[in-house]
Amino acid sequence: MTAAPHDSAPPVTQAAIPLGPDSLTWKYFGDLRTGLLGVWIGSIQNMYPELGAGVEEHSILLREPLQRVARSVYPIMGVVYDGDRAAETGAQIKGFHHDIKGVDGQGRRYHALNPDTFYWAHATFFMLIIKTADYFCGGLTEAEKHQLFDEHVQWYRMYGMSMRPVPESWEDFLVYWDHKCREELEINRATLDIFSIRIPKPWFVLMPTGVWDQLFRPMVGAQRWVAAGVFDAPVREKAGMRWTPGDEILLRLFGKAVELAFTVVPDEIRLHPRAVSAYRRAAGTIPEDAPLVEAPGFMAPPADRRGLAMHYQPRHTPSRPKSLLDRAGSLVHTTFSLAGLSRPATKRKVA
Repeated sequence: MTAAPHDSAPPVTQAAIPLGPDSLTWKYFGDLRTGLLGVWIGSIQNMYPELGAGVEEHSILLREPLQRVARSVYPIMGVVYDGDRAAETGAQIKGFHHDIKGVDGQGRRYHALNPDTFYWAHATFFMLIIKTADYFCGGLTEAEKHQLFDEHVQWYRMYGMSMRPVPESWEDFLVYWDHKCREELEINRATLDIFSIRIPKPWFVLMPTGVWDQLFRPMVGAQRWVAAGVFDAPVREKAGMRWTPGDEILLRLFGKAVELAFTVVPDEIRLHPRAVSAYRRAAGTIPEDAPLVEAPGFMAPPADRRGLAMHYQPRHTPSRPKSLLDRAGSLVHTTFSLAGLSRPATKRKVA
């Protein structure tokens, strides 16, 4: 497979209209429960050959996984929740990927802005919503799946990319997804890194390393188990994962328990801070032009990586004082939301 860095066809010129609070995507994408599928989305993104090659060559995820994911989620959420500023956020994310290119170990060229590769990453975020809602939020009707598909197209327009790879309908998307899972995904080094990932204790966490490891080792193990259950059967087979009818029953029971538990979780905890702020702007409780919520400063890239265009750099802007619930929600999402594990960062060889 040889990839051109850019599609020769011009982007579709249909107006990019941001999603709003009446969308199902707003309801589900910022939900903390998506973090339960962190290993799933990180590994299935990396199974796409070009994306996996970019991660193997350019990522420092293994060096600082928690910080890397926590700060990346903010702009990713912003493409959904930033309203009139969503297209600007999408362009920002697109810019992060401009220099992520090269040749993989099999001599295949790759570029993160190849439309097929860029859309694959977006497709996994769309399926993250579908699978999270199915397993942990009570499920979706067929009409809701069709609505979410239409919204994911609207959402994708925020990036200003070619719409060529985007399927025409939900039914066409299912064919696209099945073909990728059966014919194109592969178990590569970047995928195996996610399966075996260790979360090093960040410098700012005040607890013994042994205690930290005891907290996160079972969490990652549980996410591998969830990933095995959520994988499509062809992907599970490629990964050599065992899944029994008993496992499926346990996962469904666990999902129901999570659904019930979250009925009493406040929105400030359940939703990502970028989503909470968006709902407040929509309700008029804060100004429409209020500064966008950024990742905490201590989640910035390592000192030797700051200033590189492929990193999200948290911007510090004045904001209203945070309530105790706001602070708790930010802490919970910063610490435990592992969705998006595979986004490329910078070159491992210079780390």
